[in-house]
Amino acid sequence: MKNKKLILAVPKGRILEELMPILNKCGIEPEAAFTDPKSRLLRFETNIPELDIIRVRAFDVATFTAFGAAHMGIVGSDVIEEFNYSELYAPIDLKIGGCRLSIATTKTDKPKPLSNISHLRVATKYPNLTSNHFAKLGIQTECIKLNGAMEIAPNLGLADHIVDLVSTGSTLKANNLEEIEQILDISAHLVVNRTALKTQPETMQNWIDKFSKAI
Repeated sequence: MKNKKLILAVPKGRILEELMPILNKCGIEPEAAFTDPKSRLLRFETNIPELDIIRVRAFDVATFTAFGAAHMGIVGSDVIEEFNYSELYAPIDLKIGGCRLSIATTKTDKPKPLSNISHLRVATKYPNLTSNHFAKLGIQTECIKLNGAMEIAPNLGLADHIVDLVSTGSTLKANNLEEIEQILDISAHLVVNRTALKTQPETMQNWIDKFSKAI
């Protein structure tokens, strides 16, 4: 591992609010700047001298942890499945950040079943999960990678369908889309770098046990 201190990578956004009580139960108290919305810091000290936290985009949590820049991280099962990094071990479902990865398309009175489609153009930020899912259905898929504003793609003719995260479905409804099939149930997991687990087994197992007891 590249860092002498233990590094915990956490995601920006909605999961972080749900994660804070779990961190507290694990005895982790980040420095004040961590909860300051004006702070531009990305790395934060904690009350535990040997542990720092980095706050990055959800997709980047998996990459930082898999490549050893972080020892452990908090990341959604969607990201774990999309990247499928061999160096990531995901021992604990934290049961937060619940949502689903779903297929959606323009709402019509007579939707065309997927079973009658041989080729699709799909807008998504999950090209691997998307292509794998449709391949199982025997549907040839052209994935267009977008990082946001997915819901407007069908309306502008960029794609026939989208594959994106769905929580309440209100954003789909507001953009005249309907959810037609669910691909994956999603929740946030603790992930651990496998090399760190091999080289620091007692330390890493101790943190796994703490997170396990905190949920």
